[in-house]
Amino acid sequence: MMNELEKEKTIDPSGEKEKGSDASSGGETIIERWLERYVGNSIHIFLSVLALLILFAAAITTYDTVVRDFPRLWQPATSEYAALQQIIENILLIAIAAELGLLLLFHRTSAAIEVVIFIIARKMVAPNVTSLDLILCAAALSGLVVMRFYYLPGRPK
Repeated sequence: MMNELEKEKTIDPSGEKEKGSDASSGGETIIERWLERYVGNSIHIFLSVLALLILFAAAITTYDTVVRDFPRLWQPATSEYAALQQIIENILLIAIAAELGLLLLFHRTSAAIEVVIFIIARKMVAPNVTSLDLILCAAALSGLVVMRFYYLPGRPK
């Protein structure tokens, strides 16, 4: 019959390490545990609060766009083209805010690429964009779309 020490020292069925020893796994120190528990949780809470603030600001901007900018499309005194351009810029800004909120919460590579895609798309609809900027933005946008669909793990959504 095995005594308690021998039972503790038996090897797992997977054969990876002894149950009673932290030496084979390089166990955590007290400082590492404290940092992981408190500082890591504090950072996650801070990023979650930032994401909520960004999403709240996006909701306010959405309301403002619907109430203030959409009626400008039917006013005869203003240019419909300028009003539509402003609406598109605001919608892309709202999309950037939403994707940035997702990036802060989930830390996915695809979310980071989508944020950059929306930023480039918003730059492309700006009224003061030059033709060189437009060509460079189109090349960057197509490169990011290809990267997102073919080189990132998982299925694109």
